[in-house]
Amino acid sequence: MSRLLEARRALAESRSTAVFSGAGLSAESGIATFRGNDGHALWSKFNPLELASVAGFDENPARVIEWYNWRRTELAKARPNAAHTALAKHPGLVQITQNVDGLLERAGCPAAAVLHLHGTIGADRCNAACGHEEAVDLAQPPPLRACPRCGAHLRPAVVWFGEALPPAVWNEAQRIAARLECLIVVGTSATVYPAAGLIEDAVAAGSTVISINTEPSASFAAEHIELVGAASVLLPQLVDGLALATSL
Repeated sequence: MSRLLEARRALAESRSTAVFSGAGLSAESGIATFRGNDGHALWSKFNPLELASVAGFDENPARVIEWYNWRRTELAKARPNAAHTALAKHPGLVQITQNVDGLLERAGCPAAAVLHLHGTIGADRCNAACGHEEAVDLAQPPPLRACPRCGAHLRPAVVWFGEALPPAVWNEAQRIAARLECLIVVGTSATVYPAAGLIEDAVAAGSTVISINTEPSASFAAEHIELVGAASVLLPQLVDGLALATSL
């Protein structure tokens, strides 16, 4: 039996399935990954501590906002790929994602079913944590500006280096991972913690892990079903025609 057929059988028998996705899910939409060896990864060209940390923002907030606004305008031109579309055909699936691009929702996934571990680039929030948050137009993002509630700078509503994941989102993701029968892992090498710990939670609960990535990863155990190739090709082949949902 091929690994793809083995994975489809596991999904067909699963009574509770969820998806855990990383940057590789959106790479075929033209969204740059953060890590990689091809010279296009963002952290191979930019200093993350200058552009994605509280200290970097405090040092030069205008520089950080200009960089994020460049990313926003690039994202505005991107479109969901076939992998996003395949997942959107299963609205009952919970989508636990490290991606901040919103392409799952743009493909048709219900917003209530998407857990954004690292926040969203489509909104700004108060840097002083007064609680104010507002959506931004990706095609015409605003420049650095003050929070209308407290006067502090507004910053992208994403999780930066050194910051904790949103507690409510993280707790819900952990709760779900610990109760699954099958976890589909797409576009991540599973090396960034604490998010990658969700895979360990699922395994500890007896879940079957099915991974899709362009390269084999040493992070996945031998008993995991690893499918190597493009997500836009493999994911439709994996999930099309199956009845999948997260029922917990």
